[in-house]
Amino acid sequence: MDFRETAEQVMLREAVAKIAADYGYDYFAAKARAGEKTTELWRAVGQAGFVGVNLPTEYGGGGMGISELAIVTEELAAHGCPLLLLMVSPAICGTLLARFGTASQRERWLPQVASGDRKMVFAITEPDAGSNSHRLDTVATRDGDGWRLSGRKYYISGVDEADAVLVVARTGVEEGGRGRLSLFIVDTDAPGFERAPIELVHNGPERQFFLFLDDVPVDADRLLGDEGDGLRQVFSGLNPERIIGAAAGNGIARYALARAAAYANQRQVWGVPIGAHQGLAHPLAEAKIEVELARLMTQKAAWATDAGVPGAGEAANMAKYAAAEAALRAVDVAIQVHGGNGFAAEYGIAGLWWMARVLRTAPVSREMILNYVAEHSLRLPRSY
Repeated sequence: MDFRETAEQVMLREAVAKIAADYGYDYFAAKARAGEKTTELWRAVGQAGFVGVNLPTEYGGGGMGISELAIVTEELAAHGCPLLLLMVSPAICGTLLARFGTASQRERWLPQVASGDRKMVFAITEPDAGSNSHRLDTVATRDGDGWRLSGRKYYISGVDEADAVLVVARTGVEEGGRGRLSLFIVDTDAPGFERAPIELVHNGPERQFFLFLDDVPVDADRLLGDEGDGLRQVFSGLNPERIIGAAAGNGIARYALARAAAYANQRQVWGVPIGAHQGLAHPLAEAKIEVELARLMTQKAAWATDAGVPGAGEAANMAKYAAAEAALRAVDVAIQVHGGNGFAAEYGIAGLWWMARVLRTAPVSREMILNYVAEHSLRLPRSY
């Protein structure tokens, strides 16, 4: 057993940190305030080959794994500029394309997803289904050799930045009434495809959208994987999504703790640095312990996913839970250490609170993770 990163992983972390340092929190916050996208940073990460570090080399990817994409995500967040669409385009959509796509689908999409030149986002959530994917109402019906999609999706990230959306739709009903799910690649400029922004009280560059699919035509070659096997396929992408979400939380926590520790070392009130007082030192130490535990679980989950180890889903859920809780605590402690300055824009702390808080709810809520662990890890009766 060896917890040390490989030489390649160390170099990757250093290279991403160098790129991120050229941008940093001030860049990220300015983009968010202006309602603009972090296009320059995304392009820089893509040109360095890091957006698609987990995708196959034959399609322009790095040929590595979710472990390495987690490193990329964490280092960006640790420098104050988390890119949430890494969770979606290369982690979910890239993984599903690489695993279930036809040769022509992989040729068409993976090179540009890997380079970051094109983004594909993911649409499963619906207003009336919540976390119950068996109740999805979006329907795909046969239309000659192709399909027609109708339905609604909501809280879909980054549609305004994407060329296509990987839509989860019902193509039939299983015995017992559960929907048979399938995956479709839908162009964002397809006829009948409309979006509407969801106005949120937050300060991030990525936006959320309602999607309205009104008899959207989809060619036969846009079905990803096998018809009716979508639910099983989806989970091949959702575990990476949770790991990358955990990595983002870990990076945010590292950023907050680094800023708080620096401030606690230089700020003096009674003739000594405020960090000398246990009232501040102990909460910072506790937060540090929690984030390092979360990072270990994230590392384990990424390793298990890359190695195809049974039980990777359990680790992915635990990593996401631990990282979200640790990130929220770290940001809160950092704000408290700064006192009133914690809320001032120039100190760059409170602006990331919303991101830490979002990770507690999305891409899967802490309550659903607790349900999963209770049922699958502890073998308790299912509660829902």
